[in-house]
Amino acid sequence: MTLIGHEETLVDFDEIIDRRNSDSAKWNRYDADVIPAWTADMDFLSPPAVTEALQRRVAHGVFGYSAVGRFGNNGGLQEAVSERYRQRHGLDCAPDDVLIVPGVVSGLYAMSQYIAADESILIQTPNYWPFFSAAETNARATVSAPLVACQEGALDRYEIDFDALEAAIQPHTRMLMFCNPHNPVGRAYRRDELERLADICLRRRLVICSDEIHAGLTFPGHEHHAIAGIDPEVAASTVTLNSSTKSYNLAGFKLGVAIATNQEMRDWLGAYYQQVGVYSVSALGLVAAEAAFRQGQPWLDSLLAYLQDNRDYAIDFVLREMPALRPTCPEATYLLLLDCAATPFAADPVQFFLDEARVALSGNFGPQGYPNLARLNFGCPRATLSEMLERMAAAYARA
Repeated sequence: MTLIGHEETLVDFDEIIDRRNSDSAKWNRYDADVIPAWTADMDFLSPPAVTEALQRRVAHGVFGYSAVGRFGNNGGLQEAVSERYRQRHGLDCAPDDVLIVPGVVSGLYAMSQYIAADESILIQTPNYWPFFSAAETNARATVSAPLVACQEGALDRYEIDFDALEAAIQPHTRMLMFCNPHNPVGRAYRRDELERLADICLRRRLVICSDEIHAGLTFPGHEHHAIAGIDPEVAASTVTLNSSTKSYNLAGFKLGVAIATNQEMRDWLGAYYQQVGVYSVSALGLVAAEAAFRQGQPWLDSLLAYLQDNRDYAIDFVLREMPALRPTCPEATYLLLLDCAATPFAADPVQFFLDEARVALSGNFGPQGYPNLARLNFGCPRATLSEMLERMAAAYARA
C-alpha cells in the first residue's frame, strides 16, 4: 500500500475505484466483463491538492469564460509551467513564452498547419497515432524514421538510428514531430541523443514540434530533458507541448500548454486558435493544472514509486508466464509495449487478448507497420493489474 498525505488527506494507490458510472471513456468503451488497459489515463485518485483547489473554485459558484487566449492570460499557470521547465527540464522559458491551449493533441493538429501544404512531417515509428492523424487531417504528407528495437536479454530497448533518420528527410520535409518521453516505447531520451537529433534538425532546417506530455512520469535513474533546452538556437525553432493531464491524472480537463521562445511561432499559434474559434479553455482545468504543477509533486513522487513497482511486476510476470512476448522496460510513462511477433496471434494481439482474455489493450500500430505490437496501461491498482495479467497468461497458454 502506498499512502501520501496532504493536509491530513491520504491517497491509497491500492484502492479500487468504480469508474463505470463516472462517464469514463476508458471503462465504458467495452462490456462490463472487460478490464480496460488501452487509453492513457490512470485508475487513481488525483492529487489531493488539486481536489482541494477545485473545491475552492467550485464554491465561488460562477463559471464564465476563462481569461486566456484572445481575452487575456492566466499568469499563475504560465508562471508555474515556466518554473517547472527551468527547474526540472532544462529549458529557460519565461511565463510569456507559455501559451495555454485546449490540449496537447490540439497542438499537434495546429502545428501540422504551421508548415506549407506541400511540405512534409518527419515522424519516428512506432508512435502515438494522433501524430499521423494530425498530418492526414491537415493534408500534410509524412515521412517515417523507424526506431530500432535493440535486444537486451529478454527485453527490447528502442534506439534512434540517426543515419536512417537523416536519410528519411526529403527536400520538402520541414518538421520533426517528436515524442519525448516516447509513447509507446517508453524512452526518456538522454541529452546526448537530443543534441545529435537537434543538430540534424538545425542543419536540415526542420521545425521541431515536441510532445512532452509524459515529462513528469520519468522513473528514477532517468531524466526528462526538453529538446528546446539544448541551446537558444534549437529553442527558436521548437514548439514544446505539455500538460498536467497525464502526470497528475487530469485528462478529463482537456487543457495543455505550448511553449515557444520564438515570438513569431507563438503568435502564429495564438492566431491559429483564434481562427478556429477557440478563445477560451476550461476554467476548472486552469485551476487544476496550476495546483498540480505547484503542489502536486509529493503525490507524483509517491505515484512514480508505485508505478515503478507495477512496471517491474508486470515485466517479471510477462517474462515468466508469456515468454514469447518481448516487453520493453519503460524509462518513463505507465505504458508497457509488448512485441507479440513470436506468438500465434502476432497479426492482431489486441483483438486476441480482447476476445480470449477480456482485457482491452491498445494497438493501432498496424498502419505504421507494426501489427504485432500491443500497449498495456499499468497505471492501476496492483490487484487490477494482477487480474489483467493472469487473464492474459491463461489466454496465452491456450493459443
